[in-house]
Amino acid sequence: MTGSQSSLRGANRALVVETVKRYGGLTQVELTAATGLSPATVSSIVKELLAAGVVDTTNTVRSGRRAQLVTIARTTGLAAGVDVGRRHLRVALADVTREIVAEQSLPLPAEHRADTTLDRAALLVVDLLERVGATLDDLVGLGVGLPAPVEPGTGLVTVRGILRGWDEVPVVHVLAKRLAKPVLVDNEANLGALAESRFGAARGYQDVVYVSVGAGTGAGIVLAGRLHRGFGGTAGEVGHVQVDPQGRICRCGSRGCLDTVVGYPALVEPLAASHGSLTLRDVVQRATEGDPGCRQVVADAGAVIGGVVAGMAMVVNPQCVVVGGELAATGEVLLAPMREAIGRRVPLNQVAALDVVTGELGVRASVLGALAMVLEATDQAAATGAAELGDLADYGDGGGS
Repeated sequence: MTGSQSSLRGANRALVVETVKRYGGLTQVELTAATGLSPATVSSIVKELLAAGVVDTTNTVRSGRRAQLVTIARTTGLAAGVDVGRRHLRVALADVTREIVAEQSLPLPAEHRADTTLDRAALLVVDLLERVGATLDDLVGLGVGLPAPVEPGTGLVTVRGILRGWDEVPVVHVLAKRLAKPVLVDNEANLGALAESRFGAARGYQDVVYVSVGAGTGAGIVLAGRLHRGFGGTAGEVGHVQVDPQGRICRCGSRGCLDTVVGYPALVEPLAASHGSLTLRDVVQRATEGDPGCRQVVADAGAVIGGVVAGMAMVVNPQCVVVGGELAATGEVLLAPMREAIGRRVPLNQVAALDVVTGELGVRASVLGALAMVLEATDQAAATGAAELGDLADYGDGGGS
């Protein structure tokens, strides 16, 4: 009986902690409503967590009454991570121990404008800081991921047309001006690779290719534990490898790029007659539930992507290929044909076989990588005495897995 009560108590404590993390900060009354626990239980658990240093409490006002805001305890300083996708914006805060204290995502319209999207990102960072009882003074820096190759020092997209409406936009300058904090920018697949290699499916591997598959396809490369961006930042742009010489014109200006064959429009168009209008999320859900048509288009995409990744593997010789992004949620529906295509083209190494696995961090990989980028740069700045994060040329490259 005592063991059962102890297990229940532990489960309730975990529920309270996860609920506070999810919302950033809640009063005890709000915690009671959100968890379904009794007020007495919530009050008792909050006291235990406060004594243990797991949470902090500060005075606030709700509906004209004084209350105590419960937030996750943190050490000095917070980092913000921003993942700007083609159709989503995701923002998270973490403390210097890598503990996420608040997170939120929202959809974006197609072809969203840079100015409005960056305004939303800045406002969302400030909102999350307020939720956890912090201010901009607590923010050590901001990491941003974009679905395009970028010049890290400025955040400029280096290949015109890939991210329409973002050409000539110095993301670093724009966000630094809005928030008055150091800003670091990288390609979203690079950040996914960083996150998976630091605390995801690629932990323990030194040479990794991370493939992000969703509305578009990109890859991040980690060699000897360090991100490899290439001379102009375009290493890993597999979405623009030609796979159909007679295919459609891509947004980059070339013909028959991988993105024109396995990107969002190419996935849903073959299903329009039989399934009607579908979103990428619909395709993923239905494929997971066993819909034959959706499973077929995902499998076809996996085979084509696998052929391109095989070419990378022949050149880079990674220990592991990690597959992430929205389409990776279909699991073996996507991975099995990818693995087969890679296996046909990459000579079997009897000493060290190539592992092809699903990422552990899901669609959050890029925002987690953005946080890791800032926090690793903060560590390096402290170690080298750099004036600010922007002084570091090799941010996000240091450290092992």
